[in-house]
Amino acid sequence: MRLAVPASRRVRIASMAVCLALGASTSAAQPPRRNDLKPLPAEEWNRATAAHLLERAGFGASPSEVDRWTSMGLRRAVARLVRFRGSPKDDLPPFDHSGIHDPGIEPFPPSRPAATRLAAERGHAIGVSVKPTGNRRLQPVVNRFFYWLRASYLETDRLAYWWADRMLRSSRPLQEKMALFWHGHFSVNESKVRDYRKHLQLLRTFHRHGLGQFRELVVGVAQSPAMLAFLDAGVNTKGSPNENFAREIMELFVLGVGHYREEDIREAARAFTGWNYKDLTFVLNAEHHDSGSKTILGRTGAMDGVQVIDLLLEQPAAARFLVTKIYSEFVRAHPSPEVIEALAATFRESGYDIARLMETLFLSRDFYAPESMGTHIKGPVELAVSTYRKLELDRVPGHPDFNASTTVLGQRLFHPPTVAGWDGGRAWITPGLLIGRANFAYELLYPDIDFVPHDRKPPPRYAHISRVGQRLADGADISAATQASTDGGEAAMSNKMVDADEDFNTRYGSYRGWQLAIQKVKPIPRETAALDLAGLVDRAKLSTADEVVDHFLNRMLAVPATTAQRRQLTTSLVNEMGTDRVADAR
Repeated sequence: MRLAVPASRRVRIASMAVCLALGASTSAAQPPRRNDLKPLPAEEWNRATAAHLLERAGFGASPSEVDRWTSMGLRRAVARLVRFRGSPKDDLPPFDHSGIHDPGIEPFPPSRPAATRLAAERGHAIGVSVKPTGNRRLQPVVNRFFYWLRASYLETDRLAYWWADRMLRSSRPLQEKMALFWHGHFSVNESKVRDYRKHLQLLRTFHRHGLGQFRELVVGVAQSPAMLAFLDAGVNTKGSPNENFAREIMELFVLGVGHYREEDIREAARAFTGWNYKDLTFVLNAEHHDSGSKTILGRTGAMDGVQVIDLLLEQPAAARFLVTKIYSEFVRAHPSPEVIEALAATFRESGYDIARLMETLFLSRDFYAPESMGTHIKGPVELAVSTYRKLELDRVPGHPDFNASTTVLGQRLFHPPTVAGWDGGRAWITPGLLIGRANFAYELLYPDIDFVPHDRKPPPRYAHISRVGQRLADGADISAATQASTDGGEAAMSNKMVDADEDFNTRYGSYRGWQLAIQKVKPIPRETAALDLAGLVDRAKLSTADEVVDHFLNRMLAVPATTAQRRQLTTSLVNEMGTDRVADAR
């Protein structure tokens, strides 16, 4: 736990971080209009409603940006966000690959034992050959196996940085916000996928179809190598169907719990047999596909996977499930059944047009009702990017580490905890996580001078790699350096048995793989945040401590501070400046 700072500063930073977490807009003095899906009247569009729209449909905005969007008017602002009308095409750089992948790695084996078994049988595996003579003949294969695991892990972190930078800088914020939403909906994890390229490919699917037709999106996801790898497509074959994907597409992706039977899952699994991938390409292995008749949700026929998806989308539950999840994320939690039914009907009639659904939401009186404003709890990635935007940073800082910061707060891109994604909502603000949010703000303003880049050393769970490296540096030979733990127990005994294999040394392979990965993967730039708070004060032409406090409350917080909070902040600022006048505190 950090926050070893003066109490006044701790209160100030904690207040800022907590309010940022609740990402809301001030409520206009209008009668409640919740559940009213008619468009907001033009005369009720103002700076507060514009700021609220930019918070929910993007990652917030600076005061000058809010002013610009306010001047557009409601319909033009929504059309620009949802349809990109009048929005310049982003000239953002593509992902800069480190060049870590070698086609010889494919198909990458599911485990180290599988890699060494294949090498022993064939004399080569994953692009390298077994040593013809000498000891540890399989060591090159083991090194190569661990190299790819570590290199993809590090490159996935670079990919997360690149995506966060897109969120920060894009002129099409809703495209990135929807991609983040779908990343949580169609969750795949690097620990299972083990190929950063598949994550990038799936992310491109989210960018391409995230505001398009849901059918195209779900088929694209279902046939993506990332999802196929994550949900074990390779073992879903005729005569031995694997139910993982069929279950998740019904329960988590399209219908929701309670709208199917176990028999439907078993039959649908047969329809998806033979779906697989080769490197980055979807393939249908006809010899593994069950083309027989199936009965799913009351319909019988020789259905394939795409036909099952179409059948699911015909179910009334599909539109209700999807609309409820989108509404709960972008408008407010606990929507009324009447609103969901109305939106679901419109969604179905439009052919599951996501953009049209988002337009309906963002134009509606319901979206700007007091019950909708001031109620959204930002996830860690949204919180971080929103903070960077409101401080007018032009890039995601490398220090403090973005991935580490959001991980501590409960969310790490490309590493969702389960196939169900992240819980979200109030799960983001447990007492410990609230302290973490305050620490995030503090560390952004006051970076740790002893920071060691997270991509240049093994993470804590790979502590044994660091121990091997230190022993080698101290002059130990490989056998001594890779000695297993002597703490006793089954794990230690298992490690010793693995290390006893004369054909390879697993611990050395793990160390060598990490060493090669660090040499190959490009480092993440480690500039600190280029904050210019004094410049923000100057450009706003602020004269007094009161004006400075009001400006930053308005800039950083969408929830209004209380009179007592505002007075506390002003008093603290006057004490630190030694004056109430900005000009005298230059």
